[in-house]
Amino acid sequence: MRKKVHKWFFAWDFEKEEKWLNEMAAKGWAMVSFHFWLCTYEFEKTEPQKYLYRLEFLEHAPCHPESESYLEFLEETGIEQVGSYMRWVYLRKERALGEFEIFSDYANKIKHLNRLNAMFIPISLLNIGVGIQNVSLGWGMCSVVSPFNFFTGCINLLLGVLLILGMLKILGKTRKLKKEQSIYE
Repeated sequence: MRKKVHKWFFAWDFEKEEKWLNEMAAKGWAMVSFHFWLCTYEFEKTEPQKYLYRLEFLEHAPCHPESESYLEFLEETGIEQVGSYMRWVYLRKERALGEFEIFSDYANKIKHLNRLNAMFIPISLLNIGVGIQNVSLGWGMCSVVSPFNFFTGCINLLLGVLLILGMLKILGKTRKLKKEQSIYE
């Protein structure tokens, strides 16, 4: 038996998405695929608590040779890739095979968060730049195009600000990890 669930998460809330996937698995629904553009997760019925899920933002796309090598290594340890979008991969492992943590230390967790933030910087700056340009065009021109420019500019500005808020959230997580790292290491 299969079912589809439409749900959307912000990229910086990947831990919430991971938690939700593990809650679904605890109820006996194993994720088998993910479609970003439709925000759709596909699940199949399985025994409860069979799988543990983790998400990772890779350095390169999953089809890159380094990523392929890394994913093959994970597969050898019993971890399978069940979905991907851009550089995000959805991984799962059977609970019977033991614990499942991708990042074994603080340095790798921090590196992962920094990699995620590095992706947001150019996207947010681009959206803010395009947004400012479109708002100024829409505001300054008395033509039929100006409301469209103004509207799209506002959307770009909103997306840029939203991404900056996400980056700040990730920075907060990074600072917390660095503080814990200094205490325990």
